Amino acid sequence: MGNDVFGPGSNFERRFVPDYDELVRRVEACRGLGMKVVLTSGSFDIKHVGHDRYLEQGKQLAGGNGILVVGVDSDEKVSSRKGPNRPVVPEQERVEGLCHLRHVDLVTLKPKDAPSWELIRRVKPDVLLITEETYDTPETLKKLRDFLAEFGGRYERIPPQAETSTTAKIRRLMLDLKNQFKGRLEEIIKWVDEI
Repeated sequence: MGNDVFGPGSNFERRFVPDYDELVRRVEACRGLGMKVVLTSGSFDIKHVGHDRYLEQGKQLAGGNGILVVGVDSDEKVSSRKGPNRPVVPEQERVEGLCHLRHVDLVTLKPKDAPSWELIRRVKPDVLLITEETYDTPETLKKLRDFLAEFGGRYERIPPQAETSTTAKIRRLMLDLKNQFKGRLEEIIKWVDEI
């Protein structure tokens, strides 16, 4: 019991399932035991309290007898969306970090070249947890609702769970560094002028 998915510890080798066929087998085995399946996904780059609260909401949606499956955007996928300097934390660390959270049961990786909604199509969640920021147009929400309804699923859309974001944290850090560098540069120029 100590080294299985639901045992104590991160059990990374059991909880991280990069192969979608194997992931589907595990999800179906859980579903066969009457477990509710909740799916969510994201970058989880520089994980913060908002991520933790969001994942806790996902586990609560699964109820006492359910699982939370988390898709993590690959490095390539994050870079294509957020720029060449992202992610800050490599995918292997992001995936493993999620395996250490008690709210997360199974973790997989979402490659850049996967078709839209491929993970949703394969997992067929009872509930798809999404954020208000990710799915924000009525047209997209209708398409998603119709797509999920094909296999009896639904979505739960929640607001950001914290005042912060990874991007905001990076911006603040860069601004702090700029201000520190500017102050140091002024000191160096003054020192050079005195020579």
